[in-house]
Amino acid sequence: MIARCYIYESGQVDPHVNLALEECLLEACGEHEAILYLWQNERTVVIGRNQNAYDECDLEALEADGGKLARRLSGGGAVYHDLGNLNFTFIMPTADWNLDAQMEAIMRALRALGIRPERTGRNDLVIDGRKFSGHAYYHHGGKSFHHGTFMVYVDPEDLSRYLTVSPLKLGAKGVPSARARVGNLVDFKPDLDVDDLKEELVGGFETVFGSLVTPFPEERIDQAMLAEKTARHRSPAWLLRDARTLDTVRHARFDWGTVRLDFSAADGTVTDAVLYSDGIDADALEAVPAALVGCAVDGAALEQRLAAVCPDGSMAHDIASLII
Repeated sequence: MIARCYIYESGQVDPHVNLALEECLLEACGEHEAILYLWQNERTVVIGRNQNAYDECDLEALEADGGKLARRLSGGGAVYHDLGNLNFTFIMPTADWNLDAQMEAIMRALRALGIRPERTGRNDLVIDGRKFSGHAYYHHGGKSFHHGTFMVYVDPEDLSRYLTVSPLKLGAKGVPSARARVGNLVDFKPDLDVDDLKEELVGGFETVFGSLVTPFPEERIDQAMLAEKTARHRSPAWLLRDARTLDTVRHARFDWGTVRLDFSAADGTVTDAVLYSDGIDADALEAVPAALVGCAVDGAALEQRLAAVCPDGSMAHDIASLII
């Protein structure tokens, strides 16, 4: 049970620092503590842990305009951030993780502002079918976070210019472009600003978790760890990861996400594989390529191998179907 609630608001707009801060807060979070972390990035495309940067983003245009690419620890899809967007993260021990409570804190904040969205899909909040908030999750070492975006007044031109969303994903949503499927909160409440939303999020957090919110002590953030994690978030090895194209490339859209699987095979055996996906289960998806290598190109054998790393049986079946 949560006994202490903290607020930490970043004064940075650099995505690599802010994502590193998120990790440091996760490390620093103690037993029965919960932290609400609020942060903003300037002109940034953030991709999910298992996505291919070149598939999701016009990197050349983004960098030419002074923007930055970032990759987060959680799964899910690519999003565009500017200073019209507010990011939130709920951080707590996994034993105290309660998605319904976290969502109730968000919904209370929005209702207090006169906004009544609906939850839809795997992790979205929408108004009149237009998404303004996407969420993702990360669990590690007995601690967890739930983070996401709030589009308050994001520049739609920049969003359209930098994001290159898969036609499979757009087709599944029945819309022609990324811009057509999203909306800003000011479209529905014109007088809203980011500070209003921050204030109500703190109030919702405090009410739902039943504890007075106080500032998280700055001295509990390990500065050496912050510098190390910031450097990793800035590194090409993390941002671009394994962007190879192998002999066979397969694309598909399943209930749990969009997938691109590149693989090579010889003598009836998978010899190499790379998987890109916006699926939420980042750990399972990251383990797929190693599970496939050395496996016979046989449906039953592939599903058996994949079942060892994919807790969802349908995911194992779906990925195997891309090879046979």
